[in-house]
Amino acid sequence: MADDVQLRLAEVDDAPAMLAVIQQAFSARPPVDPPAAALSDTVDSVATQLARGYGVIAEVDGVLSGCLLLSGPDDDPAVHGARVMGVHRVSVLPGVRGNGLASALVHGAADLALDLGATHLELLSRREFPQTRDWWLLHGFVQHCEVELGWMLRAALPTCVHVPDAEAMQRLGGWLATVLGAGDVLVLDGELGAGKTTLTQGLGAAMGVSGPIISPTFVLSRIHPPTRPGTPGLVHVDAYRLASAAEVEDLDLEDSLADHVTVVEWGRGVAETLSPDRLEIEIRRPLGSDPTPGLPEAGAGPEAAAGSEHPDNAEGRDVLLMGVGQRWTGVTLDPPAELLRPTPRSATEPMDDAPATPEESR
Repeated sequence: MADDVQLRLAEVDDAPAMLAVIQQAFSARPPVDPPAAALSDTVDSVATQLARGYGVIAEVDGVLSGCLLLSGPDDDPAVHGARVMGVHRVSVLPGVRGNGLASALVHGAADLALDLGATHLELLSRREFPQTRDWWLLHGFVQHCEVELGWMLRAALPTCVHVPDAEAMQRLGGWLATVLGAGDVLVLDGELGAGKTTLTQGLGAAMGVSGPIISPTFVLSRIHPPTRPGTPGLVHVDAYRLASAAEVEDLDLEDSLADHVTVVEWGRGVAETLSPDRLEIEIRRPLGSDPTPGLPEAGAGPEAAAGSEHPDNAEGRDVLLMGVGQRWTGVTLDPPAELLRPTPRSATEPMDDAPATPEESR
């Protein structure tokens, strides 16, 4: 992804700059008949869409380099409980394409839609650009219906659960072992200290794989063989230093995919090509929490769990789970509530001694 990418909500005053990006992006595409409606946009029409709906802007080094518009959310009378937000004018300046901006914009749109109570995103993909449709399918959309100009694509938004502490994060990882199997790919994302390795430790423990699970930062990937016959092993990958999908391919992970569960930390934007079917998980701090990094490790003492070192520890993490591809169609990603309850602590009774879990380095 390009350096220093920042996402923000668009304001009506951004309409002129957004129009410039939209026109450059759509003018760079091959002409179609009828022409793209975006080519007829004006500052007033973009401002009106922002006033009635929403917009997401991607800035690279402070320069507006990509944007999209959102409408809704609206109820879908054909699907009980569905609230759909429309995605329009997805635009990235031609000079910065291929740097992950489009993917970042889509994730930003999904975050906003979740906050607004939507359940799905929907967009039109023109028939003349099947490669664009394939890109959207790779990023979690499915073909909803065919229309005159092409296809309406729709993506279900992630399930969001709150995880109060590190032990609960490990329990969530243990629950994932019940829904993951050989050949599955798990793409993990989250900032430093979010709890990615803690989640993977819980997954590995429940799978019964061998070896301590620590962040594989310096070796890029580690293979943890199964200890029980007929069960999958675990491949643990750290993609922090990998700049592209091509570098992920250089790891030759396809040789182990079929009989392992593959977990890729820092995988957003580089690991999607491993499989069209994958589980994507993002770990983030709750809105309004202190930005100090660090989820207290499982087994840490009461003071760490209470957040004496990091004020935001007591606020836990929000975890977004989204299945991508046919493999996850119909799979309910809703862990039992009892797994996510705060772990009981005692200020007078020390916790049992247990092997310390390695601190997540990234």
